[in-house]
Amino acid sequence: MTDTTILWRPVGPEELALIEQTGMKAFPPRLPEQPIFYPVTTEDYAVKIARDWNVKASGSGFVTRFEVRTDYLDQYEIQEAGGRAHLEYWIPAEDLPNFNAAIVGQIKVVQEFKGEANA
Repeated sequence: MTDTTILWRPVGPEELALIEQTGMKAFPPRLPEQPIFYPVTTEDYAVKIARDWNVKASGSGFVTRFEVRTDYLDQYEIQEAGGRAHLEYWIPAEDLPNFNAAIVGQIKVVQEFKGEANA
C-alpha cells in the first residue's frame, strides 16, 4: 500500500468544470500567467481562499480534497504563504502532469460557497 498525503485545493467554477472533464482525476494545465500550482495543507486554509477570493472573483468557490502519493510530494518543501496557518506546496506548472499522475483516487468537492447573487 502506498502512503498518501491529503491536500486541498480551492477552485472557482471554471477550474472545477475542467476538473470534472477529467472524471475528477486531474487538475487542468496552468495558464501562462500561472507558473505555480499550489495545493494547500489544511481544509481551513482552502476554505478561506475559496470563500474570500474565489467567490469575489467568480461568484462561487469550491474546496476540493484529494490524496497524493507522499513519495512524490517529498521532493517539494512546504511553503509558508503569509502565516503559519497558510501552508502550501508550490508545484511548478511544468510538473503538473506528474503531480496529477501521483493523485490517488478522485478529487472530491467537500465545500461550496456562493456569492449573494448566486445564493
